[in-house]
Amino acid sequence: QVQVVESGGGLVQPGGSLRLSCEASGVISSINAMGWYRQAPGKERELVATFTSGGWTNYVDSVKGRFTISRDNVKNVVDLQMNSLKPEDTGVYYCNVVVALRTYWGQGTQVTVSS
Repeated sequence: QVQVVESGGGLVQPGGSLRLSCEASGVISSINAMGWYRQAPGKERELVATFTSGGWTNYVDSVKGRFTISRDNVKNVVDLQMNSLKPEDTGVYYCNVVVALRTYWGQGTQVTVSS
């Protein structure tokens, strides 16, 4: 079994920064992918940023140049540094981990960008 735990959400003003962190623990043989998704009120969950199995990074266009994903392969941690936050970045952010082709989700952490 794999556990996925996120931390670091909160309330921030437009233009501010937040850093999210996610740790995967448990029986981990090989991680195929790790990344972040988000779900805004009334909208579907969307990919924000992720590492693929080949080590490549993917970002949704709306966050390119503002968000940076990083990973610690030893600790099975993936972080998301979010700068120049906008109100439209508001939502619940979920960590996604794919281990041995099985997908695991964290419980989600709320990010609210508001003045």
